[in-house]
Amino acid sequence: MKPTDPDAMPAASRFGLLLLLGLASLLPLMPRPASAHAIESTLTYLDGSLQLSSSFSSGEPTKDAVVRLLKADGSPGAELGRLDADGRLQVTLPAELQNGSVELQVDGGPGHRDYLELPVRQGRVQLDQVSEGPHHHRELWPSAGLLGGVALIGSAGWLVKVRRSRQG
Repeated sequence: MKPTDPDAMPAASRFGLLLLLGLASLLPLMPRPASAHAIESTLTYLDGSLQLSSSFSSGEPTKDAVVRLLKADGSPGAELGRLDADGRLQVTLPAELQNGSVELQVDGGPGHRDYLELPVRQGRVQLDQVSEGPHHHRELWPSAGLLGGVALIGSAGWLVKVRRSRQG
């Protein structure tokens, strides 16, 4: 057999290679840590008003970034406003939000977002319980599972075809 012959490699090795390539194709869908140019946000009450301040990790204000609430499924919700030139915004939460929690997004453009989980009690944000961190894109995981499943089924089908061609 010639080395370029597709049957020169054992079927188990080809299957392993295809499985590895299928799994490697899922890597772009995995959540990644925040980039070096991340946004850092803080909330304070000033004269009874909730104030949001945001800046890039370099210290530069996150001016003109959109601030919005996110829906339970992670999709964009009500826009609360835009940060000013100093990276600040007076935030007014919806009046119907009295108790529970809501996720706030500071959107400075692709790759420049911050997410704050705001626990609310009696219409006031509990600042000592605000959590900040990377937002996990849960909506990508079903796609990753589907892609992995298709890769496995395709690999198995190809392996069956190769075995039949050797037998026949």
